[in-house]
Amino acid sequence: MTEYTDSLAESFRAGVTTVRNDKFHRYELHVDGELAVISQFLDRPGHIDFIHTETKPQFNGQGLAKVLAHFALDDVVASGKRIIPHCPYIAAYLKKHEGYEQDVDWPAEKPVGEPDND
Repeated sequence: MTEYTDSLAESFRAGVTTVRNDKFHRYELHVDGELAVISQFLDRPGHIDFIHTETKPQFNGQGLAKVLAHFALDDVVASGKRIIPHCPYIAAYLKKHEGYEQDVDWPAEKPVGEPDND
């Protein structure tokens, strides 16, 4: 498990930690020790396939999923693996934030729940 006690992502808030939890195949963001956001993935040879991101209701609207997405994507790039965004949240994040274009393999099908407005 990789753990960081501060985030260099878009926003910082005291008490926020981010971790890659390989046991549960997910990235996690904790607020004061409480699990607030997860991003589930499949670890495949040469790539990480993001499949689902979820924020607990009491943490919605605080920008925490963005912090976790930034951490997770940077971690994948640093590992030398490719990103496959089947998760609609991760796909939307990648479309709004530059710097990951060279590291993404877009799936042939749109992520479930992503609108068809490209």
